[in-house]
Amino acid sequence: MTGTRGALTALHLLLVWAATAALMPMIGFAVVAGGWGGGIGAVIPVLAVGVPLMWGLLAMTALPVRTIVPMCGSLRQRLGWAALVFILGTIGVLAGLGAYLQDVYLGSAGTRFALTGVPYALAAALFVPGWRVRLGTLAVLVCGAGYGVFVGPALAEQRQEEAEVARYRQNPELLYLGDSPRGMEISRVRVGPNLFSVDYTPMREGYDLGNVGLWVNHSITPALQCPTPVQKEVTCTVDAHGEMRTVTSFPGGSDITLVRRREDVEVTVTSGSLDETGLRRLLTTLHPLSDAELDELIREKRIEHAQ
Repeated sequence: MTGTRGALTALHLLLVWAATAALMPMIGFAVVAGGWGGGIGAVIPVLAVGVPLMWGLLAMTALPVRTIVPMCGSLRQRLGWAALVFILGTIGVLAGLGAYLQDVYLGSAGTRFALTGVPYALAAALFVPGWRVRLGTLAVLVCGAGYGVFVGPALAEQRQEEAEVARYRQNPELLYLGDSPRGMEISRVRVGPNLFSVDYTPMREGYDLGNVGLWVNHSITPALQCPTPVQKEVTCTVDAHGEMRTVTSFPGGSDITLVRRREDVEVTVTSGSLDETGLRRLLTTLHPLSDAELDELIREKRIEHAQ
């Protein structure tokens, strides 16, 4: 390809890109606005004006290469060429839109506007004689398809996971887990602005142990103290270390609740089936929630946000 032919081809592709990048977003916005406000009846007039306008503008961008591209020699040929470029480019734009709706990152708003014209420029390049131009075009198409199908979705998923983890870790001072009591496992974890709760349930259905609950929240009083007055079925004591023990008796059994201060938070464990030794072991094994533990909870869908 000579210098003149190369310059004319570059000008041609630049014009295709500029025309479509400027006009297609306007048509797209008009279609969405019309469909939102007036349904299909409002979309048809927009397309009736926008599509012929884009078609004619594309045909004009072929003038610099009318002696280079065989399909652009006459007005009729240029109109046919413009129709093909419009169809192929629009398919590319729709594919990009689909990727964007799947959270594939396509840059800032300005970048996305600029990218609107790329599929049309690539479609136009396919009709330019010369293996170098067509090979370069195919390489760009393969790279774009690879990003849209494989790389982009993988990066989008990674960003979503990182955002979810960051949201769960907004209050790291509350995120404490204890080792699951014997025969039990974590069934649900809830994370809120001032709450981190864990439910431990039997690993096997019908197992004789019931539920165990763990709550971590910010301290609201200078020191733990039993509520007054204390109901007759409730026994409450606070030991020398500031740990509060509450036993609520009921026919056939009792609930035991232990509350312990840990730095600036209160940790509460309670159960109607696990004995006090088991609850104290749960408190003793408290540790900050690790990244691996959080990843496992997210992966197994055992964690959720609380209001």
